[in-house]
Amino acid sequence: MIKLKKYKYIILNVAISLGIGALSAFFTMNAMDLYIKINRPKIAPPGFIFPIIWTILYVLIGLSSYLIHRSNEKHKESALILYYFQLALNFIWPIIFFNYQNFLLALADLLCLNISVIILIRMFYKLRPIAAYLLLPYLAWLLFALYLNFWIFLHN
Repeated sequence: MIKLKKYKYIILNVAISLGIGALSAFFTMNAMDLYIKINRPKIAPPGFIFPIIWTILYVLIGLSSYLIHRSNEKHKESALILYYFQLALNFIWPIIFFNYQNFLLALADLLCLNISVIILIRMFYKLRPIAAYLLLPYLAWLLFALYLNFWIFLHN
């Protein structure tokens, strides 16, 4: 039991991140039906890849937030506000894209999300560089998602 107590904050931060993803997935359960029907670029990954990649990314995002939550840095609060803001943008993107099929609004959300994550990485880097590095795969995936969303907006 002592071991679990030692890791409770890591587990909590990762659970929050994974929970946002799971909740978003719950609200977009039939998303793959739309994904299969719409025009996609040739480099669009198959649908089964998304849950795998997002699970890994949400774990990294949660670990990153844990490092900031547990730091004693003076300016961590503003970084954490931006962290939760970008999680909210992340949460609503699939709902806009899949449920409402509003590819333009989803693109705008994704653009805001990319900008937020870039700023977040800079803020996290000043507080705990490793926390920023953990977000780099997330940013890479978001940039790819921005390309996919833009292409889909243009061709659907």
